[in-house]
Amino acid sequence: MCGILGVVATSPVNQLLYDGLQVLQHRGQDAAGIATSEGGRFHMHKGSGLVRDVFRTRNMRNLQGNWGIGHVRYPTAGSAYNAAEAQPFYVNSPFGLLLAHNGNLTNSEALKREMFLSDLRHINTSSDSEVLLNVLAHELQAACKGLKLDEDAVFRAVAGVHRRCRGAYAVVVMISGYGLLAFRDPYGIRPLVIGRSDTEAGSDWLVASESVALDVLGYKLVRDIAPGEAVLIDTAGHFHSRQCADKTVHAPCMFEFVYLARPDSIIDGVSVYESRMKMGEFLADKMKRTMPHVHIDVVIPIPDSSRPSAMQMAQRLDLPFREGFVKNRYIGRTFIMPGQATRKKSVRQKLNTIHQEFKGKSVLLVDDSIVRGTTSREIVNMAREAGATKVYLASAAPPVRHANVYGIDMPTRAELIASDRSDEEICREIGADGLIYQDLDDLKASVRALNPALKFFETSCFDGSYITGDITAEYLNGVENQRGAAQPAKPDSGDGGDGGHDDDDGQLDLNLASSGGR
Repeated sequence: MCGILGVVATSPVNQLLYDGLQVLQHRGQDAAGIATSEGGRFHMHKGSGLVRDVFRTRNMRNLQGNWGIGHVRYPTAGSAYNAAEAQPFYVNSPFGLLLAHNGNLTNSEALKREMFLSDLRHINTSSDSEVLLNVLAHELQAACKGLKLDEDAVFRAVAGVHRRCRGAYAVVVMISGYGLLAFRDPYGIRPLVIGRSDTEAGSDWLVASESVALDVLGYKLVRDIAPGEAVLIDTAGHFHSRQCADKTVHAPCMFEFVYLARPDSIIDGVSVYESRMKMGEFLADKMKRTMPHVHIDVVIPIPDSSRPSAMQMAQRLDLPFREGFVKNRYIGRTFIMPGQATRKKSVRQKLNTIHQEFKGKSVLLVDDSIVRGTTSREIVNMAREAGATKVYLASAAPPVRHANVYGIDMPTRAELIASDRSDEEICREIGADGLIYQDLDDLKASVRALNPALKFFETSCFDGSYITGDITAEYLNGVENQRGAAQPAKPDSGDGGDGGHDDDDGQLDLNLASSGGR
């Protein structure tokens, strides 16, 4: 998962992009980058680490201009330790393009081969974002009539991207001398919103992964970018939009509502906070039906994402709600930390128990989801060590049983505790006295209750149904094999990752190409 920003303003945007990336820091803690433009010249700085660590005063001074883009990354499959893959990515032809991408292309290997053999373009890294940039560059060059660039050519180029690229992508692009382009895949899997701020000098426009960035930066939410839609804002602030996909299905990623997005964001017309409250209500009703004789003294959230669900569960069950864990906010989110050993070690570093809330009590712990089980096992142990007599665990999401291939760090079934275990086996594995999961239909109803227009969702990690229709067993096995074979370059650096795959180098092997690929 990544966070992206794009802005066209009437005043310098370097500080605005920096502040916006800090607001979106929860979407990626591995690398960050900002690019701006002034007088037809791009300025860029990027690197591994948190936003506050990547950018110094001297870097910010160099990021001059009234329009630009920003990006934060976290590692998924592939080169999770390659700092060269920090974004934005740049190509100088046609016109000069800079791109930042949130998501994952599922046909990036085929595109990479196609780019080399047909489009004569070299991909220098293993990142699918660089592949996406080069596909766009090729389509833009083909769409232009001579040296002329206009909005029709840009939108035709995006249509070409939609025809060629598969998977999930929300994208912001700087086109040198022209303006900001933003577009979303035809399924709308990854979020992207538009905001506006009217000033005395004119209208400023901001595109962001989540609406919370608009709120903090003083922009008014206009709307979400629709699946398959492209938005073009020229350097003078003129706004254009067009539907560029032949066929669209609105199916946002359910995990955004469960965990990834900030609770104060609104995504596709749905308040993330309210959707999590609804999840708690549905889960409480299920607990009444299926565990009526279980005695609970107190409901305790596992901070922070589960707090709205836990509060509603407590209210619905007529039980006390208590804070039993104190979180060290200077420790990163364990879900997006590379490597199981790192995640396990970090749990006790970031959470500590308030012993009096556990001692002698039967507690219901509420979490947003259970993915690998490492965190759940450690937290159950912590509750027992704090004196809990019984520890029950409730998950506001269904069991995560399948790989996610659209940009979330859960790509291998071997890493998922629920992939080959029943609920009873999972309960024993994490050491709880009882376990209850949300039903998938109830999870969908929790979000749909706030926006009935949402008919479909991307829920592949729960049900194994991949909305793009191009994911095969062979593809999943290939992703897992590549992940298992990938070796980190060094343990203390980062990549950021939006689904790239590791190769020995960026050059396609002509022997492999001539023999039909791999």
